Amino acid sequence: MTTSAPAPAPQQTAPLGVIMLCHTALHRAAQLARFWLQAGCPVIIHVDRAVSDADMRALQSDLGAHPLLQFSKRFRCEWGSWPIVAATQAAAEELLATHPGLDHVLLTSGACLPLRPADELISWLQSHKGIDFIESVAISHIPWIKGGLSEERFTLHFPFSWIRQRWLFDQSVELQRRWGIRREVPRPLQPHMGSQWWCLSRESLRAILHHPRRARYERYFKRTWIPDESYFQTLVRMVSDRIESHSLTLVKFDRNGRPNLFYDDHLQLLRRSDRFLARKIWPEAEKLYDFFLTEKVAKTPPLPAEPRKIDRYFEQAARQRQEGRAGLYMQSRFPHDPDSRTKSAGPYSVLCGFGHLYRNWEFWLTQATGLRAHGHLFAPEKVEFHGGARTYHGAISNSARLRDYNQRMFLTNLLWATRGERQCFAYSSRDNMTAELNWFMATDRNAHIAVISGGFLLPLFFGDYKVDDILGHIGWLQRREQDFINALHSKWAVANIRVWTLAEYMTEPSQNLATVLQDIVPDATLADIGAPEIRALDRLDAYIAGLRNQGLPAALLNDYI
Repeated sequence: MTTSAPAPAPQQTAPLGVIMLCHTALHRAAQLARFWLQAGCPVIIHVDRAVSDADMRALQSDLGAHPLLQFSKRFRCEWGSWPIVAATQAAAEELLATHPGLDHVLLTSGACLPLRPADELISWLQSHKGIDFIESVAISHIPWIKGGLSEERFTLHFPFSWIRQRWLFDQSVELQRRWGIRREVPRPLQPHMGSQWWCLSRESLRAILHHPRRARYERYFKRTWIPDESYFQTLVRMVSDRIESHSLTLVKFDRNGRPNLFYDDHLQLLRRSDRFLARKIWPEAEKLYDFFLTEKVAKTPPLPAEPRKIDRYFEQAARQRQEGRAGLYMQSRFPHDPDSRTKSAGPYSVLCGFGHLYRNWEFWLTQATGLRAHGHLFAPEKVEFHGGARTYHGAISNSARLRDYNQRMFLTNLLWATRGERQCFAYSSRDNMTAELNWFMATDRNAHIAVISGGFLLPLFFGDYKVDDILGHIGWLQRREQDFINALHSKWAVANIRVWTLAEYMTEPSQNLATVLQDIVPDATLADIGAPEIRALDRLDAYIAGLRNQGLPAALLNDYI
């Protein structure tokens, strides 16, 4: 007697559902869909209505029938327009209705590439149940906005397409500004922005889709600018108190606000990402797709995550695109030699962040170098001369008002009056920084500038002083510090410059301090005098995580983590 073979066991559904928004390179979208389906993830695909019916049928034929695969209602999704949100809503509603057992829903695109095995992401999300991973940053703290519209994108009307009706768009904005036309943000909404690509818990996504005032909020967001970067980012703050304010998708933008493309030669760089996906991938990047969508990624020993290395890579690329490279002569990026003039009477050292990190810093520096180390010469209250002097060489007063009348001349006068003795002073974003002063020091060959970027956070962490609006104050301090660092990174900067993030400095504090000390006094060594005491940094990571989850952008916090 013959027996029939047992029927194959049905594939177990994973607790992660995937929404894919697709409009080009549909053959890559099919590869990505199969990647998620093989892991048991329900997938729903939205194909832009601009895609031809023939291409749509080809995609459906390529994927075939699958119990976990759906196609959602199609919308015509122009860049930055409301239909992108509507397409996401429709796909999410259908996905949740069909698969009630999901714990998280991931929004991705046909140009997003998973960087780790799907099982690793699923397992990781299972250990973070109920947590929403979405970049959601208060608009007052956003440093990356391009195009001059920040709060106005929520308070003006935008009836015209920025892509197809640019002249009408610009004229409409200008007229509304001129006539004082303002929209009221519906209460209790507090506009937030962030990356379009999120991973929300089922509970939060359902709460957004079934919010009793959904129709009212939709009418409002339909006339905002680029609502796909603000709709879910704003509403999630109303329905969830377990938000990790960062995306699971790595996206890097150029100076014009366009996403950078990742190519085959970015393979090793992407392997060092701490994210689970990356966007935007060049459709012809065969090596990337072949590595990350196959078993190769699981069989290859992982590389340590180095997100700051990736940031520095693209920051350097942006500078090279704008400024060119030494020795490379081409029409689009012709290199320019920096101005190398010496602008002051003698060498001096500008030390940023050290006094916040080390106890009794000025006293130690005086003992270590034999020089008279000042405090913050540009402190807002008064000039902090060495020893608390009210006047210094050259009859220079400690009056902040006199100093700020002409900061550059204050510094050059001090250096002239003390020539023959090296001056050392502290400098931070809390000081009365000006662009002119920053530029002067960065382009002065006599200047030695050492910066621990993000050190200004430490006084707040230690509780040395408090402010009412902690996030606003940190954002203000960071912007001022970034302006200074931008001057130091300028192609015209000729000073002796060393810049560390706080995290980078703390990897080898003794070696880094020795380097700074030798820049001031070449013969001095830490072995002879010993290092100063570092203030306790316990719980700093938890403090930073708390700031991020209150709405401070992750990019701003990169200096500390």
